[in-house]
Parts: sequence; structure tokens; C-alpha cells
Amino acid sequence: MGYIWFVVFACVLTPPLLYRTNTLSLLSITALGLILGCYRGTIFRQSLLPYSSLAGRTVSIRGVARDDAVYGKQSQVTFDLGHIDVISPAVYTLPGTMAIGGYGEVMIYRGDTVLVTGKLYPTRGSKQASIGYAKLEIISRGTSRINDIRRRFVTSLQSVLPAPLGSFGLGLLVGQRSTLPDSLNEQLSAVGLTHIVAVSGYNLTILIQFIRRLMRDRSKYQSIVLMLSLIGLFVAMTGNSASIVRASIVSVLSLWAWYYGRTFRPSVLILLVAALSAGWFPPYVWSDIGWHLSFLAFGGILILAPLVTKRIFRAVSPHPLILVCIETISAQAMTFPIILYVFGRLSTIALISNLIVVPLVPLAMALSFIAGLAGVFVPILAGWISYPARLVLTFMVDSVRFFASFPHSSVRISITTFQLCILYASLFAVMLLLWRKTLTNDKITE
Repeated sequence: MGYIWFVVFACVLTPPLLYRTNTLSLLSITALGLILGCYRGTIFRQSLLPYSSLAGRTVSIRGVARDDAVYGKQSQVTFDLGHIDVISPAVYTLPGTMAIGGYGEVMIYRGDTVLVTGKLYPTRGSKQASIGYAKLEIISRGTSRINDIRRRFVTSLQSVLPAPLGSFGLGLLVGQRSTLPDSLNEQLSAVGLTHIVAVSGYNLTILIQFIRRLMRDRSKYQSIVLMLSLIGLFVAMTGNSASIVRASIVSVLSLWAWYYGRTFRPSVLILLVAALSAGWFPPYVWSDIGWHLSFLAFGGILILAPLVTKRIFRAVSPHPLILVCIETISAQAMTFPIILYVFGRLSTIALISNLIVVPLVPLAMALSFIAGLAGVFVPILAGWISYPARLVLTFMVDSVRFFASFPHSSVRISITTFQLCILYASLFAVMLLLWRKTLTNDKITE
């Protein structure tokens, strides 16, 4: 029945697209997109219904580990499970991801096929359900060469850098926060720097932008080969997480347009990737705060930051580190309201800590990567080769601890839905004003 209504609305809204009236065509495209999205979301919701019917029941499921397990509460082996097949009490396949914690295996690695038996409970957020205190049994080990290389690299980096520097370097490179000390995790949250060690596209976007500027005097071919290789390596090391894949799509499309002398309007690029990712997995829209934060951060980096840069520096090209600072502040500004709304926590020194620490992230990532490679290939020299990484990471960790020691570095503030709308309306008004000023200045220059 839903399919019939979709066809009816499509037939009604398609004819205006044949006219050259831009406003009418835009409204028709928007309406078609919303209708298609609602239809796709409704269909997908039906596929999630089995989670509700299994709530509170003991189930046996088979799936593939999406990441390397870590030890969680009460020494449980915890990991995320995908490609889920229910074996009992019925036999069918479930979409999405589950958070698993249990006993029975010493260690589970990404790519392992695991049998899980325990009580299932629906959850909120990016995971569709969770099973705790489960019985775990490995059916087969993963055979991916990339996973083996990743584990060797992780072990190498943690051996050549003292704690917590090795874990902090891994957080920067692959978003692995589970090995960070709880105290450092809390300090990062207090000073508004959790995003630098989260599995997100933020670091990848910043790194690609930074390398692109450093390579501007090189040929386009050399630059794009280096950056595409970096994207592929980053995706392989982080485990194809949704946020990294989104950032990779944005980066690849941007590089493709740049290589052929084309330009993507940042708003079109962001909306295109958002529509593709939401169409593929609709729960991103209604349950994954990370999805919203990542696209808001993209908006800050790709839309707000260039407007601010052009307004301040006009035709002059600022230093890459200054650009990183502007992009960081812009990303923070775009995500700040929703963080207050969801988490109700405000870091009073986030701006200062981000200005000091974030510009060092690309350098720290590069040096940490070199240190990890040294531990794998030339362990006898790894101590010397990793020394620059140790210096930079030590400065960053000490800075985080210093800022977190300030009284009232983090305060509890919650905002209402109305206040959230007001804040974003104000941000969009500022962006519109900057855009109009930029157009005016360009016309005067011409």
C-alpha cells in the first residue's frame, strides 16, 4: 500500500521538474526526496521489529565481530557484532549492530565469526540491541591479512611508546579509545577534545585538507595518489566504521572534482552524502547522534570555515596551521548546540584547548604512524625513530591534563528544543551574512 502512495506522489511531483522554474523544481525535488526517505524509513523500520519481539528473551545468534574486543565491566569481553543471524528461538537475519559482552573466550578479534547466547535488550543510539553476560564461542577465526597487519601495528605502537602515549596515539590514528585510561578519557571530555580520539571522519578530513595544502606545489597526480592511498589505509586501519566511510566518500568526491578542475558546492556535497548514507541505513537519522555530529562538523569545515577565512584574509592565503585553527573552531561551533542538547555538558575552555592541541593532530598522527611502522620493521631503531612522536604526544597529553585541572573546566548546562533551534537559526544567519558579504566584496573587487 505504501508503494502505491509513493508512485502516486511521484507522478504528481515529477511534471514540475520539466519546467525551468528553479524554485518549483527545487520544491518538487525536495518533496520527492522526503517522500522517498519516509517510504524507505518505513520499510526499514519493519525489518527492525524482530528486535522488539526478542526483547528480554534468551537468544542464540551468530555474527562477525566488527572490532577487536576489549575487557569491559566485570572483566567481560566486549565488542560489536554485525552480519547477525538469529539461530534460536527462530531462524532469520537481523540488520544493524549489537553491543556484546560476555565470557567463554580469552580474546575475540575483528573478523571472527562468533556464537553468542544470552538475553537480548534493545538499546538507544547507533546500536540496535545489546547482550550482556553472554556465553561466547568462536566458530571461526578471521583470515583477513589487513586485520593481522593492523594488530601488529597496534602492538608495535604500544610497545615503542610508553603508556598512555601509545594508547593516545592509537586514539588519534584509528579512534581506539578503549585502551585509554579512564582518567584521560574524562579529562579529554572535560576540555572538549574527545573528538580527536573518536572513530570519526573529523581527523581524516583535517588530515586530508592539511596534506592537500602541503602538496599544492606538487603535481595533481602525485597529490591525489598520496591522498587516496592515505584514505584507503585509514579506512582499512579503522575497520570501515560508518563515520569514516562517510568522511572517505566526502573526501574522495572532493578530490575527484579538484583533480578534474571541477567544484562541488559544499552544501550539495554534504547533502548528497547524507542522503546516500541515510538511504542505505535509515536508523542513522533517528538514532545515531554521531551521524548528525559528523555532518555538522563537515558543514563547519567545508562551508563556515571558508567563509570566515575569506572574510578575514580576503585574497591572501593564510598559513596551513591557521587554516586548521579556523576549521577546528568552525566545526566546534556547528556541533556545540547539539552537544549541549544531547549531553548537557559544556567545556568552558574548549576553545582554548582546541586551538592549542588540534593543530598538532596531523603532525602527531604522522609521527605516531612512523613510530608504529618502525616498531614493525626496524625494532632495533624504533626507540630513536619514535622519539619525535613521544615529544609531541607528551605535550598534547600534558596540555589536556593542565586544562582539565582548571576549576569549573566543565559545567552542566542543558538546553530545550526551542533553544536548540534558536542557536542553529543564529548560526545559519551568520553564515548567510558572511556569504552575502563575500559576494559583495567579490563584486567590488571585479
